[in-house]
Parts: sequence; structure tokens; C-alpha cells
Amino acid sequence: MTIQTTTHLNFRGDARAALEFYQSVFGGHLVVNTYGDFGMPAEVPGSDKVVFGLVAAENGFRVMGYDVPGLTDGPIVGGGSTRRENGTTVTDQAVFVSLSADTLEELQGHWDALAVGAVVVEPLAASAWSAGFGMLTDRFGVTWSISVSA
Repeated sequence: MTIQTTTHLNFRGDARAALEFYQSVFGGHLVVNTYGDFGMPAEVPGSDKVVFGLVAAENGFRVMGYDVPGLTDGPIVGGGSTRRENGTTVTDQAVFVSLSADTLEELQGHWDALAVGAVVVEPLAASAWSAGFGMLTDRFGVTWSISVSA
């Protein structure tokens, strides 16, 4: 039996921009279907928002996203803040997206692209448990925990 999990992010109107951004960072195929594509009349507010979005890349990266109906302002649903304090991570966010690879070199380009407009929580660098670890909250409010596989 094979099981695959895919992170599904819930946005407040930014799903298309976020998914296009993640495709630019990780490559792969982008699928975006709007509420209008599934029958919502074009004149109804929100018909152009994403009801199903997916980025799937050959390198194994997969993320889904949609726009929660009626929510149009603010960061990702469930977003909050994350910071490092006294060597620990303090957050009120429900979920982080974890990204890992075998080498720091593999991660560096993804980190650099995600870091544009982001809040760096912990710079990507060697740590006590990994040849590379870092955290950032991207411009869409998604916090990424990035590390070299142990």
C-alpha cells in the first residue's frame, strides 16, 4: 500500500498568486480551477477565486491550495506569527510546511527564492541536528521549516 500526503493551504484570496510563486520556486505542473470553472456564475463575487489548485513537480514537491469562500483579506487561514526566542521556536500557527533534501546545496536555491519578501525566523545554516536548518514565513504567511535530511 502506498500513501501520499500533500499539504493543502487555505488562502484568503491569494491562492493563485501563491501557487504560481511555489511553481516558480520548485518547478512542476500548475493546475488552477476557479469557482467559475465549476459553474459559479461569472457575475458572482469570488467566481474567479481558486477552488482547486495544485503544484506537482518531478522532484517530489506537491502542494495544494484554495481560496476560502468569502475570505478576502489577511494572511493564510490559521496564520499567525512564528519567532525564535531563547533557542526555541515560539508560534501560534497550526501548521508549518517542512521541506528537506539530502544536501544544503539542493535546498539553497529554494531557500533563496522563498526568502524574497519573507520574514526569516531562523537563517539557513548548520545546526546541532542538521547540516542545514532554517525557518521563514513567506510573503503569503506560510511558514517553512527547511532542513538537510539527517
